Amino acid sequence: MRRKSGRQSKSGSGKSSGRSRSSGKGKKWFQGNILVVMSLKLLLVLVLLFLSRILFYVFNLGYFSNLGFQEAMRLCVIGIRFDISALLIINAPFIILNTLPFKFRYNRIYQVVANFYFYLINAFALFTNFGDTIYFRFTLKRLTADIFKYVGVGGDFDKLVPQFLRDFWYVAVIWMAFVAVLIYVGTRFTVASAGTKKKGFDFQFFLVNTVLCAAIIALSVIGIRGGLQLRPIGLVTAGNYTSAKNLPLLLNTPFSIARTFNKETLKTITIYKKESDLAVIYSPVHPGRPAGLKKFNVMIIILESMSREHIGSLNHSLENGRYQGFTPFLDSLIRQGLYFDAFANGKTSIQGIPAVLSGIPSLMNESFIQSPYATGKFSSIAGLLKPGGYTTAFFHGGTNGTMGFDSYTKLVGFDHYYGRSEYNNEKDYDGKWGIRDEEFFQYTAKTINGLRQPFAAAFFSLSSHHPYHVPAKYVNIFRTGKLPIQQSVMYADFSLGEFFHTAKHMPWFRNTLFVITADHTSEGYYPYYQSDVGQYAVPLLFFKPGSDLKGKPGMIAQQTDVMPTVLNYLGYDKSYVAFGADLFDSTSGAPRFSIHYISGLYGLIKDGYYLESNGTRTTALFKLASDPLQSDNLVGRDHEAQKKLELFLNAYIQQYNNRLIENRLSVDN
Repeated sequence: MRRKSGRQSKSGSGKSSGRSRSSGKGKKWFQGNILVVMSLKLLLVLVLLFLSRILFYVFNLGYFSNLGFQEAMRLCVIGIRFDISALLIINAPFIILNTLPFKFRYNRIYQVVANFYFYLINAFALFTNFGDTIYFRFTLKRLTADIFKYVGVGGDFDKLVPQFLRDFWYVAVIWMAFVAVLIYVGTRFTVASAGTKKKGFDFQFFLVNTVLCAAIIALSVIGIRGGLQLRPIGLVTAGNYTSAKNLPLLLNTPFSIARTFNKETLKTITIYKKESDLAVIYSPVHPGRPAGLKKFNVMIIILESMSREHIGSLNHSLENGRYQGFTPFLDSLIRQGLYFDAFANGKTSIQGIPAVLSGIPSLMNESFIQSPYATGKFSSIAGLLKPGGYTTAFFHGGTNGTMGFDSYTKLVGFDHYYGRSEYNNEKDYDGKWGIRDEEFFQYTAKTINGLRQPFAAAFFSLSSHHPYHVPAKYVNIFRTGKLPIQQSVMYADFSLGEFFHTAKHMPWFRNTLFVITADHTSEGYYPYYQSDVGQYAVPLLFFKPGSDLKGKPGMIAQQTDVMPTVLNYLGYDKSYVAFGADLFDSTSGAPRFSIHYISGLYGLIKDGYYLESNGTRTTALFKLASDPLQSDNLVGRDHEAQKKLELFLNAYIQQYNNRLIENRLSVDN
């Protein structure tokens, strides 16, 4: 009886084990060759990257409204080339681990390690893609490797990420769903252990798999390069297919980060062999005015995200003349001062502040402040005026250390930095970014009142910043608009008005030149403000009580014009370097232009045209008066204008690159 029971038990055990194996196999979609399994997993990621681009388009449909559906899909398909490159870059260790011509690659623990890397790195890649789906609205470009430096200099990510997760939780949910699909489908492809039973060294196995390994690595290199062309694809390659405005749809974030990681920021340019020939076309050296320094105070006010679109008096044509705007005080001040239609030199605060205060744009994939060139010798309005007896101060209600502004301002000559710590009253903290504008503007006015004159001060506001918090007492007072930011813009404008109301009763007010501009623009709503040109449109106002600084000359300006214009007005008598123009210079031929750089493309606004270039080739040319939305590309058709603008842009880039590389951002007097 025992033997029978034993046989039955053994038989039953065997059948049970068989069912278990059969059930286990049923869960797999493919079990076989290790290289085929690897390829299927990579193909899965490629599909997910493509789908994430489609969602990027859907979530930012308003921005890409200029594209028809067919053109948008064409760009998405072309973008697969960049997806493949990113896929192979980030998965290179996974590919190598699975193609090494040795049998230990079948080891269970070895495969666990390889697959752990695969799921982790691709989940992170998808995270950056989905993160950019929202963050793109604030920068209008894909994230690049400078994001890691931005975090390092106090980019407030500890506040930004949780806030984004609360406001845009649905994007996080979609990302988690994609990761779930990645893991669920990926684990359905498993490696068979065939070929591992033979003991000892298997020369045939080694030979065959060495050839396969070499072939796979060679194909991977071609894929990473984006083809067999002479140069590997980069951010600028995308400019061959579309305009700068649409580049983010063509690119993907993992590619943008990978292609800008640990790269040389700038390269020496020698288009013009002689410095004298270069200077004839463009020179950033300003000779100074020998008349003597006027001891006017200077107050530069930089308003967070104050796009020109928000200002009613500058947009009479919108809504058939019924557009009110959201800046009643700034509208009234514009009527009393000298106003210029200006353009920002970048899309972030960390690019805008040095452009305004030091006359240095960020014509590279990282901001000037974050770049290695910031360790060189350069200055600012404060640094140049301080030897003339000026007291200098920078005011920003943000947490001290945010974006490295405290370090930058100290480096360039500001004596005093006033931030959240100096304010020292947390009841006025907005809970996200810093001290609310209304209270910090008042603090600034009273603090300036205690400074020795003459002074050169800069104020950078913060309340018109996502999540666009407005104090509860004003929620039903300030209007909302078509963009989430616009109620907070009204609050910022109100705070500015209260500052002027306080300041006009102070003894320094009438002896002060006020300059008002923005650090960058916000997202746009109307077509012009979503265009390649309009998405940089900011105000620039010069106001001095009782002076003749009045009117709207009609010429264009840029952020880097602030420093030379202010120094000229004061009669600064020494030479200095600034990559902008003196807007008060009435000399015939004085340059009037604006320049910016985004996703590998330079944008030049000059002489009524807008030119885009990758630095070696012009990709777009538009005549702005007749084509304000930049729809009729004149490249190759308007030869004279194109050649003239190319000469200027080449000279400007050469001056910029070479001076930053050679540490020639100052003039020894």
